[in-house]
Amino acid sequence: MATLSIIKNDPWLEPYADAIEGRHQDAINKEKELIAADGSLKAFANAYNYFGLHRTPTGWVFREWAPNATGITLIGDFSKWKEYVKYALKPIGNGVWEIKLKPEALHHGQLYKMLVHWEGGMGERIPAYATRVVQDEQSKIFSAQVWAPEKPFKRKVRRFVPDTRPLLIYECHIGMAQEREGVGTYTEFKDKVLPRIVADGYNAIQIMAIQEHPYYGSFGYHVSSFYAPSSRFGTPEELKELIDAAHEHGIAVIMDIVHSHAVKNEVEGLGRLDGSYNQYFYGDDRREHPAWDSLCFDYGKNQVLHFLLSNCKYWLDEFHFDGFRFDGVTSMLYYNHGLGQAFGSYGDYYNGGQDTNAITYLTLANKLIHEVNRKAITIAEEMSGMPGLATPFKAGGIGFDYRMAMGIPDYWIKMLKEKKDEDWHPTSIFWELTNRRADEKTISYVESHDQALVGDKTVIFRLIDDQMYWHMMKGDDNAAVNRGIAMHKMIRLVTLATINGGYLNFMGNEFGHPEWIDFPREGNGWS
Repeated sequence: MATLSIIKNDPWLEPYADAIEGRHQDAINKEKELIAADGSLKAFANAYNYFGLHRTPTGWVFREWAPNATGITLIGDFSKWKEYVKYALKPIGNGVWEIKLKPEALHHGQLYKMLVHWEGGMGERIPAYATRVVQDEQSKIFSAQVWAPEKPFKRKVRRFVPDTRPLLIYECHIGMAQEREGVGTYTEFKDKVLPRIVADGYNAIQIMAIQEHPYYGSFGYHVSSFYAPSSRFGTPEELKELIDAAHEHGIAVIMDIVHSHAVKNEVEGLGRLDGSYNQYFYGDDRREHPAWDSLCFDYGKNQVLHFLLSNCKYWLDEFHFDGFRFDGVTSMLYYNHGLGQAFGSYGDYYNGGQDTNAITYLTLANKLIHEVNRKAITIAEEMSGMPGLATPFKAGGIGFDYRMAMGIPDYWIKMLKEKKDEDWHPTSIFWELTNRRADEKTISYVESHDQALVGDKTVIFRLIDDQMYWHMMKGDDNAAVNRGIAMHKMIRLVTLATINGGYLNFMGNEFGHPEWIDFPREGNGWS
């Protein structure tokens, strides 16, 4: 193998050439294995067209991969939630179960689940490839929903090319974006928030919590149904309308995708879909994430790669998202999830603690995404500084377009907490804001949702604190408020002025949202 350019461009990586070339070859080998029958990753990543519930010219077909199951039956409104033989699936090989039904058997809007049997047990399950999942307001129970509207959604913008020079991202959460009490909707966001984003000069929005999640307070990071847009905010068509409207205004729409872990719930999620512990996740002590109370995918299993790669393609094809911000990448890269590790030298990235299966998955995911849409945007949320993460695959990298500059907000918080204004040194600030690898583009930011949600403090609140409740009116000449507003502007200005790829701001922080942004919950009277 010829020396990869990532090594040529950085002589400090030469001692680790074998590891870098090895992970590069791992991705090549795995891609060849996966596409042997289909010819390309784009053709391979079509699981959502095969599995799940589909209306066909002759009726309905439903399939599920559940190798440990001994029997599966569909139950729902149509069966009065009872188990009948006529709704039983049949095994068709390789752990796949199937049923074909007549057109009149199911109707748009009906609720359904699987009743799965396995040796020694049984349980209700939501299909892994369900594209619509809803929660009953009274019982709080989640069910899949037959979703086949008579009139398919028609886009106004057929082809959209993002403007990424530079990328100016407005990070947002649909449910928390409204001033009114309650959970916001896709339509409200389209009508009320999107015009302000356009007027403010952003060219991209990055949306949290799209994939269905049973606990709203998880902010979308404990996903249960990976193919279902959250019904809390509206219908799939309303999400498509939002994306289409954004495209009309020249705004790219980036989805915050969670492939680093999954919710532990068994009825709503993938936890024990077929009764086994190791269908989608590790079956040993690596199964549970030690810090997140969630489950870790087994990226070494081809069926899991099929599920996750197809998930990437699904959101691009079906909803026309313009790319993804991958959550929790550090957790994926290392067997120890990066916990308690300093990453003080290059050796820390190549000490045998790297999860080669996860690295292979991320590499193939980036290849696939750009194969589906060569103008797609991929961003890695990664704090360890793994070299090559945002370097093209052909150069020896993992292939992300950008990486989050996660040290910058930490730097600003440290400055605000520990130093007096007169001890702020321009050289220190400039170094911190420009200290990055020359071959990798970054997304710089002062604060994202990590700093602005419940439990932390926004920058404006660190600057002004409770004075903002009493001294923000016109004519009130308060020194703490005047300093805070000026510093708030200057911190953002210098961060934005030194970007080398993109800038991100979390909603509300552009005008100094007081305290944190909250979500309706018992602790605040469901406000």
